[in-house]
Amino acid sequence: MIRVALGLGCDRGASLWTLETAVQRALAAANLDYGAVDLAATIDKKNDEQAILSLAQRHGWPLRFYSAEELSQVQVPSPSETVQKHMGTPAVAEAAAILASNGHMGDLLLEKCGHKGDDGKNATVSIARARG
Repeated sequence: MIRVALGLGCDRGASLWTLETAVQRALAAANLDYGAVDLAATIDKKNDEQAILSLAQRHGWPLRFYSAEELSQVQVPSPSETVQKHMGTPAVAEAAAILASNGHMGDLLLEKCGHKGDDGKNATVSIARARG
């Protein structure tokens, strides 16, 4: 079975439902299920983001946090000026998935997949093949 790392991003205060729905859609788009997920990762500025913490706890996923400096060193297919402006790195979800998977851009199975929840907040998920 394929093993993957999820890269997560979301607006401040996004609900767990918004993030969970984004993950469900991303896994479905990659023809994967929750059982394939080894861990999740995001930017360290989200280390107090309740939806991310709750999602990882709910599914028993280890959660890794990376600095903007670490994330900005990763080559990604979809850099964002908006993310750069607010987070100090051109990518969070894609770069975090790649770092957490010990891989590179070629290991991305799903580029950033966005979802706007009923709460009006955005969540983004990327999926990378885990390399050990």
